[in-house]
Amino acid sequence: MKRTNTCGELRKSDLGKEVCLQGWVRFSRDHGGVAFIDLADRYGITQIVFDPADLPSETDASRISDVMKKFTRESAVSVNGVVRERVEGTADARNPTGEIEVLISDAEILGRSKIPPFEVGDQKEGVLPNEDVRMKYRYLDLRRTEMIEAITIRSRFMHLARQYLESKDFLEVETPILARSTPEGARDFIVPSRVHSGTFYALPQSPQLFKQMLMVGSIDRYYQFARCFRDEDSRKDRQPEFTQLDMEMSFIEEKDIQDVIEGLISFVWDGLYGKKLEVPFPRIGYTEAMERFGSDKPDMRYGLEFVKLTDVVKDVPYEIFQRIMKSGGIVAGINVSAELSGGKIGRNDIDRYINYAKKVGLGGLTWMKIQDGVPTSNITKYFTPEILEGIKNEMKAEEGDILFLVAGPWKSTYEGGGALRKKIAEDLDLVPKDVFQFFWLVDCPMFEVDPVSGKYDAFHHPFVKPLGDIDGKACGGACFDICLNGNELGSGSLRINDPEIQKAVFRKLGKSDEDIEEEFGFFVEALSYGAPPHGGIAIGVDRFITIILGKETIRDVIAFPKNKKAVSLLDNSPAKVPEDKLEELQIMTLSIDDLDFETVEESEEE
Repeated sequence: MKRTNTCGELRKSDLGKEVCLQGWVRFSRDHGGVAFIDLADRYGITQIVFDPADLPSETDASRISDVMKKFTRESAVSVNGVVRERVEGTADARNPTGEIEVLISDAEILGRSKIPPFEVGDQKEGVLPNEDVRMKYRYLDLRRTEMIEAITIRSRFMHLARQYLESKDFLEVETPILARSTPEGARDFIVPSRVHSGTFYALPQSPQLFKQMLMVGSIDRYYQFARCFRDEDSRKDRQPEFTQLDMEMSFIEEKDIQDVIEGLISFVWDGLYGKKLEVPFPRIGYTEAMERFGSDKPDMRYGLEFVKLTDVVKDVPYEIFQRIMKSGGIVAGINVSAELSGGKIGRNDIDRYINYAKKVGLGGLTWMKIQDGVPTSNITKYFTPEILEGIKNEMKAEEGDILFLVAGPWKSTYEGGGALRKKIAEDLDLVPKDVFQFFWLVDCPMFEVDPVSGKYDAFHHPFVKPLGDIDGKACGGACFDICLNGNELGSGSLRINDPEIQKAVFRKLGKSDEDIEEEFGFFVEALSYGAPPHGGIAIGVDRFITIILGKETIRDVIAFPKNKKAVSLLDNSPAKVPEDKLEELQIMTLSIDDLDFETVEESEEE
């Protein structure tokens, strides 16, 4: 290659070396005819200097000067020169190449740039433009140091994960992108078939069924970095297309899957940061997590844990609590101690939290403050002194502490309370920085009951092995989650390998035998050919990288993401397709104006 070094490579040990650097013009400064340019590539930045006095002839100086006049910002250029030490007092300690510069002896423009729509400099030194602008010009946004770091860490993660899994005899196997539409929880992206008119493929929500069939096919240790597609509304941690590290194993138990993941994450962590993680990761049961933290993926890096108060207030003459408890609801509380809050929570803040509680699904929020050793507020008149003392003791409340009480149905109340807990922690700056808490959520239920319809839903998915009688109220599932800092990284489980049990679970979820045959017949049949005990897990790659880098959204760790409205501003997709292509697929698009409505009189029977 003509390029001898990258823009992040040269040091004082290279003084006097003749080099060729190629990269992009980041900044240029003219000091009385002497030009200083920051030349950048993905490896770093090197200062290059054009000084006519240091060139052998005026002809050379004039020729190179003419070339460099075309060096607009973000143009791709090539320079030859000699490495020299910077003038004393001008070294840049922040830059690894900051002690040297390259004195130009020749220059060439490789690709001239128009004026960029935004400054491509380091994000830490400037203000980022609107995200939609960055999405439209993503190829420029990718030149920023933070984007380069994110893509590099992502690549390193995938490389290290492959290294680890290959060392454990896993095989990387690709599963189909065009497959059958099967109801797995989210909307499918549908792809029409030209050859078989009127039929459609679906893009995979996950490789779930295929990886289980790989186990039937004796591929007992499988993995892939799978592309997954779900037609859902975009969020900070959700995209229409995303990547997961997917794996499956045969002849195993739950602990085998968890051991592999702990080993993999530890290996990756050591490779990325040169640090060892403490394993095994802590485990917490689903019910305990909900009742302590108000979440099935709790952030356990700070306190503010819930205290159960239902028994303490069971005889309270407070009509709202009594009505809730009689219908099977619960009462719980969080103690925001004076030590944690620093006395910063005033009445206006309390009103703000009451409004927030309503937004996150709580019917309301009861509060008390310990003053002169007694819980006080505008509702304590409805509580007896004995019950107030019981609340104080149960919550270990001291002078100046503020107690927030929530009440209602078990799940929705703890979930709403968990959102409130997180909000308080963020407001009080209780969430520690650069602390990573991995843990396993275990002892999960097999089913959930929709509170409105009364129908059963799968807690994870319908392929989880049930633990116990599936018609029993407390049927557990052999499923678990790996969590990090209040986020679910991935879900795993042992799978059903008995076709009759699989059909029974489908029936429990409201599917008829006809539905089962139509939607999953091919899969149930595969289980009937000696399916081994098996299980697996999938980890969200985008989400993992987002968390460890402290990003706000997974859009910042994906090379070409969609924006908040699931639109790619770079290529303006989704877009309309020419009519001739639609005709090939026998697809017709209609607007409301194309429809001819007629009034039809119907008999009572009709």
